[in-house]
Amino acid sequence: MDTGAGRSPVWLLGVWAATRLPLLLFVLKVFVFPGPDVTSDVSVIYQGWYEVLRHGTFPLSDVTWQYPPAAALAVLSPGLLPFLSYPNAFFALAVLADLLVLLLLRYAGPRARRSPLGAWAWVAGAALLGPTLYARYDVMVTAVAVASLLAGTRHPRLMGALAGFGALVKVWPALLLVGAVRRRAWVAAAVTAAGVSLVAALAMPGAFAFLAFQRNRGTEVESLGSLVFHVARHFGWSGQVLLNYGSVEFLGPYVDLVSTAALALTGAAFGWLLLWRLMATRFRPHTLPDAALVAVLLFVVTSRVISPQYLVWLVGVAAVCLCHRDTRMRPPAALVLAATPVTVLEFPLGFDHVVSSDATGLTLLFVRNGLLVAATVVAAVRLWRSTVPRRGGASFPAQAARTNGTPVSS
Repeated sequence: MDTGAGRSPVWLLGVWAATRLPLLLFVLKVFVFPGPDVTSDVSVIYQGWYEVLRHGTFPLSDVTWQYPPAAALAVLSPGLLPFLSYPNAFFALAVLADLLVLLLLRYAGPRARRSPLGAWAWVAGAALLGPTLYARYDVMVTAVAVASLLAGTRHPRLMGALAGFGALVKVWPALLLVGAVRRRAWVAAAVTAAGVSLVAALAMPGAFAFLAFQRNRGTEVESLGSLVFHVARHFGWSGQVLLNYGSVEFLGPYVDLVSTAALALTGAAFGWLLLWRLMATRFRPHTLPDAALVAVLLFVVTSRVISPQYLVWLVGVAAVCLCHRDTRMRPPAALVLAATPVTVLEFPLGFDHVVSSDATGLTLLFVRNGLLVAATVVAAVRLWRSTVPRRGGASFPAQAARTNGTPVSS
């Protein structure tokens, strides 16, 4: 056992337990967390989907079902604990997923040049998101994503299979593959995704109905694009804030234009990732999670929706980066961690202010989204500079690194 407090698993598990107990008491409603009830998604929406799914069909008539078919497994999973009510069973499984992430970060992944900072980042960052951590199934998806990234260097097929499965649970884990250089990872991801899709399509009708529901979403009030309308409301903009497609969105003049612009930015972000991949020549073990963090950040900040649970993804991927002592993502990871307490201030604590677009709500959104944009820009620049050779400068030592036996990411 490590002797230092910063390395000791006893200290790590103790702090994890001390920070998670209050979150569990909040979702169990032993204590009431201020603001909107974050557990209603579990007790109303997820439980409603559970009743539909257990009868052999996807929620075809529910526009709030906007998830790939394997998400059904997360929604159905509380059935594994029939002695508990649906919400309590869900919260118990969310706690187990949270603990699994911690154990993976502490014990899995790189053997050489490993840092305990990743596990501590997860303990702190996830706790700062408040009870939302246990009130969404994103912590379960993040456990799959973390396992995928940690397997990547040594086990590319396992990494690809987990990423492919994760993508069929909530799409974004597909982004983990952007830094994978071995074809085996991509093939495993494609085979797994195809297999899961086929099973889902044959097992129940409506496996891909979510695509139409997702396409019709507007601009959610916490997104980067929403800042246009938050400000415009103070200058006479005539639109409204309404619950639409399962989230609180802006509806009215120019919303379609801003939503289209967000989609265009997402397309541009993927174009940049493709350019980076074509130009990059140096791939080290830490490049795999570093590139994944950049990709997920780009996806989040350009999205029409930035829900609080998206920060669970970012904290998880950032924590994997911090497991590598040589990572280039320490400053972006720090910005992501800084965004987590602002996120809980924005939702649920200050959500009324966000919806009303008052000074407090605007401040919280500008700070939180500003931190995420800053993290994205810094991360992209650092990834590019660490992997792409400079024009007209000294040649990048990629071939030398490979020749000398330096391991490359899988």
